[in-house]
Formats: sequence, C-alpha cells, structure tokens
Amino acid sequence: MDITELSRGLDTIWVVLTAAMILLMEGGFALLEAGFVRQKNAVSIIMKVFVDIAFGALVFYLVGFGIMYGKDIGGLFGTSGFLMKGDLSHIVLNISNETYWLFQCAFVIAVISIVSGAVAERIHFRAYILFTIAMTGLIYPLAGHWVWSGSGWLGKLGMIDFAGSAVIHGLGGFAALAAAIFIGPRIGKFMPDGKVNIVPPSNLPLASVGAFILWFGWFGFNAGSTLSATHSGIGHIAITTMLSAASGGATCILFTMLRYKKADPPMVINGSLAGLVGITAGCAFVSDSVAILIGAVCGIAMVLATEMLERKKIDDPVGAFAVHGISGSIGTLAVGLFAVPELTANVGQGYYGLFYGGGWSLLGVQALGLATVAVWGFAITWLFLWLIRKIMPVRVSKDEELIGLDVGIHGVPAYSDNSDFIDLDRVKNGN
Repeated sequence: MDITELSRGLDTIWVVLTAAMILLMEGGFALLEAGFVRQKNAVSIIMKVFVDIAFGALVFYLVGFGIMYGKDIGGLFGTSGFLMKGDLSHIVLNISNETYWLFQCAFVIAVISIVSGAVAERIHFRAYILFTIAMTGLIYPLAGHWVWSGSGWLGKLGMIDFAGSAVIHGLGGFAALAAAIFIGPRIGKFMPDGKVNIVPPSNLPLASVGAFILWFGWFGFNAGSTLSATHSGIGHIAITTMLSAASGGATCILFTMLRYKKADPPMVINGSLAGLVGITAGCAFVSDSVAILIGAVCGIAMVLATEMLERKKIDDPVGAFAVHGISGSIGTLAVGLFAVPELTANVGQGYYGLFYGGGWSLLGVQALGLATVAVWGFAITWLFLWLIRKIMPVRVSKDEELIGLDVGIHGVPAYSDNSDFIDLDRVKNGN
C-alpha cells in the first residue's frame, strides 16, 4: 500500500467515524427535547427525530446533495449529482463522493432537528414531514451551496464558516423562529392579562444527558469538518470547541445566579450548547482565549434572548432560536473580528479578523452572509408553512394538544405503568 492509498484510507475512516458522531447527536436532540417538553409529548419528539433522519437522508440523496454540490449555475445552485449521479468531477477531495455525502447528510439532519424543538407540542406530524422534505431538499442545500460549494457567491466573496455557525445553526435558528411565530404559542403559555406561565420540563436529567451527547458529537461536527485524519488543526479545533462550550456553561451558571438568585438548570444546559454553536464557525481560526470569550458572550446572549422571546410572547419550548439563531450569529461575526492570520493563511490573502489587522473586509462579508442566511431561513420557512397550511393543518387541534400528541396523534403514551388500557378504536377514530 503506497502513501497515497494509506492517506485516502485514513481520511475515509476519519470522515465516516465523525459522520457517525454527528448522527449520534440525533439521540442527543431526542433526549434534550423530550426532557424539556411535557411527558404527554415525548413520543412526538422521538417520531420527529425519526422523520429527520429517515426523510432527511432520502431527500438529501435524491435532490439535496445535487443542489448543494452539483455543477453550479451563477453561484446560486447546483444542477448535477442528483441520486449521486451525473457530473461531480469538480468535487476534488481525498475521500469518495459517497463518503462526503454521508458527512454532509449528517449535517442536513441536524439542521431540521433545530426547527423541531421550536414547534414541539403543537405541530401536526404530517405537516412536519412536508416541511422536513422542504428543508432537506431545498432550503438548506441552497444556503449551503452559496457558502460551501466552492462556486457559491458567498464563498467566492470570502465568507468563512468552518463547520456551520451560519449555514447550519443560523439558518436553523431563524427558521425555528419563523416556525414558532407562525404556529403560535402552546395553549395556556401566555395569558390575556400578560402573565407568562412556566411550562416545567418533564425530565431535566434526560435533557442533561441529551446535552452531553450533543457536546460529544460536536467534536465530530467541528473536527470532522477538516475531512482529513492527518489535518494539523484537529487538536486546535477540539480544544476551542471544548473551551467555548465550558465557558458558555460556566457563564450561565454565574449569570443566572446573579440574575435569578439561583443557577437555572435549563439555562445552564442551553448555555453550554450556545457556546458550542458560537465556536462552530471559527473553531479552526480563532485562539483558545477567544474561544472562551465567544462561549461567554453566547451564554449571556442566550439568556437575554430567551427572556426577550417571552416578552414578545413567542413560544420556543427548547430555546432553539436563542441557542442556534443568536449564538450562530455571534459566532459568524466573531470570525470577522478575531480570525488569526496564521490560522487563516490557507483561506485567502487578507482574510483575517479586524482585531488582527485584517480591516473591515472579512467582517463585512461575514455580516452579509449572516444576513442573507438569516433572512432566507426565516422567509422561506414562513412561505413553506403557509403553503403547507393550504393543503393540511399545520397545527394540531385543541383537543389533541390538550390530551398530548403522544396519544392524540401517535396513539401511544411515552410512559405507562401497564395499569391502564387504551381504547384502540377510539384512538384510530381520533377520539
């Protein structure tokens, strides 16, 4: 075996393993969201995660990958590579196109899972399937093409988003915001007199385990984006990822102790995730100390954004927008401020942060890219949900919401002591 073949084999193993780590994050999403919602809706969370994986993978294989990485037209979208066929010769990597597809498939599944949490406990299952097809087949692939395809217009301008603070988390976060506003709050969340009712999580230990699984998978998310087992930056990427997540969690512990007189567990969980989201764009391009700063800023911003949504009477049960939309935005802009020259040497001449002598160029490109992805994610999500509502209900009925989606939609509770019977005929008839 020559050195070239050995290198290709190592890179293939690395990418497949990190893709598997990212796919394991779906278990994290499932546990996190199931722990944050009420017991009567835990099964609905699990079913949506299965939709994310099953429909997401198939649709991305059929059309999404081609739109994202196919032969380019005007820097806007790809036109080849559907069903992994046609001309993909422009993709020049040390791994096969099939291996690359698997890694990117794990990413697209993560995007739709972000939206899932924002509409938990009230979206109709059939409508969610249709939106998943739209997100994985068109919405995300187009945004990904603009930044990551090598020929997209934002990538050509010089936008840096190493593992997806904007393309994945910013897009998913702003799509989640649009979906939460469109579908409306849960029954009883906001009272006519302005009172906000707290909906207590059903199982915080379960949510915590979900967060730990996501934290673990993030090392595959970020370090795996090198697409090479011998990349010299893997260690640096791993440590910036760890430090930002730890900083987000630690900052939320201290900030909520000051603000609420006690450390708030859901905020601390989301604080660590906010740090992970924030470092995703610049994990390969910022210093260790800046990673700590990014995590801290994201943690505080997440808390304030969560409060802001409640003041605006926007119901986001798991904090999807505060974690992904806000932190993704901060992380994307942070690259324009803090990217280190020696770490961005392979990106392009002059593309480093404002505070390192790079001027306003990169920051301007990052801001343009972020605004484009955010507006695209919000507007197109609203449009697709509006179109879906023309053909079927987007929100479950009042009775289904009150009884819980587990029994009301799926016909089975998440937890049972086997002391009760379910009238199967009534469930099938929608009663």
